[in-house]
Amino acid sequence: MNIAILSNGNANYSTLRLKEEAEKHGHQVKVIKYKNCYVSIDEQHPKVIYRGGEIGNFDVFIPRIASYMTRYGTAVLRQLEMANPQAFFMNRSIAITRARDKLRSTQLLARAGVAIPKTVFSRNETDIDVLLDEIGGTPAIIKLARGTHGNGVVLAETIKAAKSVMQAFYLSDSDGTNVLLQEFVKESAGTDVRAFVVGSQVVASMKRQSLDDDFRSNLHKGGLGEIVKLTPDERKTCIKAAKAMGLTVAGVDFMRSERGALVLEVNASPGFGIEKVTGRNVAGRIIDYIDRNAKRGSKKDRIGA
Repeated sequence: MNIAILSNGNANYSTLRLKEEAEKHGHQVKVIKYKNCYVSIDEQHPKVIYRGGEIGNFDVFIPRIASYMTRYGTAVLRQLEMANPQAFFMNRSIAITRARDKLRSTQLLARAGVAIPKTVFSRNETDIDVLLDEIGGTPAIIKLARGTHGNGVVLAETIKAAKSVMQAFYLSDSDGTNVLLQEFVKESAGTDVRAFVVGSQVVASMKRQSLDDDFRSNLHKGGLGEIVKLTPDERKTCIKAAKAMGLTVAGVDFMRSERGALVLEVNASPGFGIEKVTGRNVAGRIIDYIDRNAKRGSKKDRIGA
């Protein structure tokens, strides 16, 4: 099959691994830098131009859209979906867009019955005391809905600190829906778990531990990773969370709490650093999934939100 990987370039580790595994399976692979694409919107002949020529017929598209390029990258991907309705897309543009919005994704996870930390949002600054009571008081986590890799996430240890951070965030937010207040799960002790989901299977999982002076456990923030075994219930939760977003490939982050697994986020373009931690061939499992399912074509998105 002809496979296109939409990426920032060949130097990206995840892109390199996908290309390597796809070629091992006998596929022809082209890496397309989506930020260098432009879109021609036409009701008769929608197309995407790359390096002076129209992107031709590919059997499979694997999007690796960086968080800071979400709007542009998903616009290019959406156009490719229109121009290539017969192709198989590992993740669709609408699924990536909804997963990148923490408020939207949190609401959809709750709707699907996926356990999450207590979460509230409000535009009114005078509601902060009520919001804190709703999630059990301080310490509390304050998040920007469109932050990634641990950026835009603050731990407020006192009511005064929470009010100060919320008020500062409100000044930079026009409608209030970009600021979330979430309970702090004390028993997590600065750890969370990343589960890598492909289709209806968890193919790798690791526990991430934060540094002593930081509550965020992201590897990008210097957190340490180690292989971890999930319980059957945790596996079901992760698969359910990915399905709630409409994602075929997803990195599901959750905390272990007294109430069980609480999902924090569903990542639409999870990094492959988990391969180095776990020794699992994640890229190979993605290509295996393509081999089994690409000829059926992509399923329609039925999330409805």
